[in-house]
Amino acid sequence: MLHTHKKFWAARLGTAPVLPMTREEMDCLGWDVCDIVLVGGDAYIDHPSFSTGIVGRFLHAEGFRVGVVAQPKCDADYLALGVPALFWGINSGNMDSMVNHYTAEKRRRHDDAYTPGGRAGARPDRALTVYARACKRLAPDVPVVIGGIEASLRRVAHYDYWSDTVMPSILVDSGADLISFGSGEWTLEQVAHGLSYQWPLERFAGMPGVAVMVDSLPGELRVRDDDRPGHSGDYDVRRLPSFEEVKRDKRAFARASRLQILETRVGGHGLVQKHGSRELWVGPIPEPLSTEDLDSVYDLPFSRQPHPSYGEKRIPAFDMIKTSVTTMRGCFGGCAFCSIAAHEGRVIQSRSPESIAREVRAICAMEPKKTATISDIGGPSANMYKMTSKNPDVCAKCTKPSCLVPQICKNMNTDHGPIIELYRKIRDIAEVKHVFISSGIRYDLAMLSPEYIREIAKYHTSGYLKIAPEHINNRVLELMLKPNASIFDKFCEIFTKASQECGKKQYIIPYFISAHPGCGEREMLDVAQWLMKRRMFVDQVQSFMPTPMSASTTMYYTGYTPYLPIDGQTPIETAKSRTDREAQKAILRYHDPKNTAYVKRLMRYYRMGGSN
Repeated sequence: MLHTHKKFWAARLGTAPVLPMTREEMDCLGWDVCDIVLVGGDAYIDHPSFSTGIVGRFLHAEGFRVGVVAQPKCDADYLALGVPALFWGINSGNMDSMVNHYTAEKRRRHDDAYTPGGRAGARPDRALTVYARACKRLAPDVPVVIGGIEASLRRVAHYDYWSDTVMPSILVDSGADLISFGSGEWTLEQVAHGLSYQWPLERFAGMPGVAVMVDSLPGELRVRDDDRPGHSGDYDVRRLPSFEEVKRDKRAFARASRLQILETRVGGHGLVQKHGSRELWVGPIPEPLSTEDLDSVYDLPFSRQPHPSYGEKRIPAFDMIKTSVTTMRGCFGGCAFCSIAAHEGRVIQSRSPESIAREVRAICAMEPKKTATISDIGGPSANMYKMTSKNPDVCAKCTKPSCLVPQICKNMNTDHGPIIELYRKIRDIAEVKHVFISSGIRYDLAMLSPEYIREIAKYHTSGYLKIAPEHINNRVLELMLKPNASIFDKFCEIFTKASQECGKKQYIIPYFISAHPGCGEREMLDVAQWLMKRRMFVDQVQSFMPTPMSASTTMYYTGYTPYLPIDGQTPIETAKSRTDREAQKAILRYHDPKNTAYVKRLMRYYRMGGSN
């Protein structure tokens, strides 16, 4: 259970209607200093879908005086609330700042959905590192704690696509003292209270959800130094190849990635990795929050609005998310190109139907007509709600990267009953006009419940259902850890029939990835021909972007899959040049007159026996 202990002045002075961003707001609250100052790359929105909003509210509920510095540009911005009494808490926003700034082809984006007015340029490249260095320079004695997606996925030495280099743990470059990785409430609770009791930083070493640098490891620490799967209690941490090794040797990098995947589970072990003369010590994956604890987080008194200082300026991300509801966290799908498991974990953490209904009613109450269309109700995969293992002890020993591929695990509860009942509960709220699902769903899981497919076809699809098969070629799907293409075809048939039976003409919009490792022209042509047969057009194509800590990124950089021992592997071919990557996008957009002749030439070439 999360602590209920309240140590600092906020507990005595009451709950802030919104966390302060100015000294004047602090004065109104009666605060002479902030215990914690959160520095973020997004505009500050007091809403549970935004990282600063949820972390700030949680820490404030723990009794700390929490202030916010959003998108700082100069020293005066960082010091707008003064120096915090306990620590700076830094995140770069809901997105990695480099993903926020650049397309998969490394072209600069011209907008930023998390900034007032949608304007680009409100945060620097590698924002987390820039912010942490500034805070360290301005207040060298105040601890700097970094978290969020950018910190979480860069906690060990990693490949950086934008510089095409292997970089050390972000702790090294940023100068920060500690990383809180994953969904941070449990970890931040321990860190915040520990720092309030003046714990030395070394005391956090080995704590679940925490990464720190130490001068040396304790002599009694049992270190495992091989890459075999294992779950026994005869070791405390696994040793990754050092930063220097993974930077020099791609096989060592692939091996390090394999070791991380083996330990990315509740019940897994911590990791250690040499960086020069010092040791990076990464704690194990933290225990997931219980339903009661997750409810207590989402039931906090969010204003659900941007900070008043933004006035009438629109924040596009808020417009998209303000009537959506998060039902759960985590994903056990294990897609190779996705980092959700490395960040949020594989164990599904679900809210109670009552907590979700309270949030829906709060949304309705804020709408002008006191009624609302819920734009999304879900999570990383909407239909994984309440799906947990039948025997957690089995999962604690399992090192497989996916619970769904190549077959759905028999230890996984795949009952769609709870999510169907949740949808019905929300539809029964009088103020709710519609409830749509914009989150992705796992169609291989949905196939196990015809009732679920009928439910979403009849009530929760607004004409189009977005599904991500990602590819059609089964060789590429195996590398992606996605289900066989025949399963997607079958799902399309069932969904179309369910829509017709309820008198609706609805369409599936499939999402595909181009230029994924293992995908060449011929494999991309398989997707284009699948689309042609169904007379489907894809206007927006997602080109594979190598982001830190995903297995696909390891394949892209090294040529090896981390799911298997590296020795004996045949290197995986990958499209890396801009010309090759653009060609794959052109194949998917076969209907564009600019691409038609090229695609026809390819089809003739392969019909005549050409090879990749």
